Amino acid sequence: MQTTEQSVQHHDDVLRTLKEVEELLVRQRREEELVHRQEMPKHDLVESLVHKQNMARLTAKLSSLHPADIAYVLESLPLDDRLFIWELVRGENDGEILLELSDAVRESLIETMDREELVAAAEQLDADELADLAPDLPKHVMEDVYLGLDAEEREQLRAAMSYDEDAVGALMDFDMVTVREDVTLEVVLRYLRRFDELPDHTDQLFVIDREENLRGVLTLSRMLVSDPEETVSAVMITNMLTLHPSDHADEAAQAFERYDLVSAPVVAHDGRLLGRVTVEAVLDFIRDQADAELLSQAGLREEEDIFASVWHSVKNRWAWLAVNLVTAFIASRVIGVFEGSIQKLVALAALMPIVAGIGGNSGNQTITMIVRATAMGQVKPEMLHRLLRKELGVALINGLVWGGLLGFLAWWLYRSASLGAVMTGAMTLNLLLAATMGVCIPIFMIKLGRDPALGSSVLITACTDSGGFFIFLGLASLFLM
Repeated sequence: MQTTEQSVQHHDDVLRTLKEVEELLVRQRREEELVHRQEMPKHDLVESLVHKQNMARLTAKLSSLHPADIAYVLESLPLDDRLFIWELVRGENDGEILLELSDAVRESLIETMDREELVAAAEQLDADELADLAPDLPKHVMEDVYLGLDAEEREQLRAAMSYDEDAVGALMDFDMVTVREDVTLEVVLRYLRRFDELPDHTDQLFVIDREENLRGVLTLSRMLVSDPEETVSAVMITNMLTLHPSDHADEAAQAFERYDLVSAPVVAHDGRLLGRVTVEAVLDFIRDQADAELLSQAGLREEEDIFASVWHSVKNRWAWLAVNLVTAFIASRVIGVFEGSIQKLVALAALMPIVAGIGGNSGNQTITMIVRATAMGQVKPEMLHRLLRKELGVALINGLVWGGLLGFLAWWLYRSASLGAVMTGAMTLNLLLAATMGVCIPIFMIKLGRDPALGSSVLITACTDSGGFFIFLGLASLFLM
């Protein structure tokens, strides 16, 4: 509970800091504009002093912030203010701040930095962090950075960049503590005291032999409660969970959730210890996956800077809007086919959006459940028929219950039992269509090797709109005309 309260308090502090920075920026512009307009002796000197005073206020406010909080402030400011603040905070934490930024904002800031600044920022990072930043850096900058690394760091960077972004190898951290199994715990404790601080999220030490093969893990908790004269081999855990660099990151995330892990070793197929994965890297991966899935469902190709240029936003959004335009045109043509029926019975125009809307909501529920289960490794393409039977059963019950309710309301409003029956039948059939498409769309995308969330909400809405209009107006034409 205390941790939650601290987290909420920290978030409130960051929001308060952002508001103060925005107020200081507004104050700076007003004061400097006022001084600039006034005529006074030594005008340039006064203007320079006011500018320096305002810069000092902003610098003092930002200097105590964590790189992640500075990144949040930068992402929350319009482009001009963002670039101004970036000039103030750039320095020894450039690399860490760039890592914390979203891809879109990071790219916009990198464009403002020259070669020497980018090299200096990259040199602040460890090999695994540099691998995350490398795709956004110009090629000539990476060449300079690579030449400045020692042999071990070059090998680590090469290894980290060789894996797909959704593989465990891409999440791997090389900063870890290793010990030998034939030493005593007392020796290990003396060894640890030589560190200024342990690597983040160190909950266990990795026990290796002379060939760097993983022999076991020594948890800090077990080490602290054991006799210092005991050897590491007597205390270490040998049946630990291990990951391989080629494993899918989703599988690692599931393992961390299932076993409440803080860190886990990454080993090669020959048993050699390569690195570790920490809960921080897993959480970052989960967050990025969730963001990407949310954007994909809305038909957005990539994360977008909220303050990006109009043209950039248009390029990011146009593709699925074009698809939506086509599907909306198809839906309008479906309505056009039944124009005569609508003219004869105006109630159809008032009721048909209900059928299409409920079908769309139901389809989105189904598709969200399937996509989520797929991400967790619970759904495979061969489960199509089983999932379809289950979702059709749910849709049939919901269709009869809610369709029956809407049919009753239609009868009560328009005093037409036939219209009520059509409403019930149309609702049930459209929910069955929504369930079918909600299962089939993501499954077929998986079979095609595509992201099952990509544009799923656009596609399911198109199906339920066109299908709902066709079913409702078709039934009305058959039984009410």
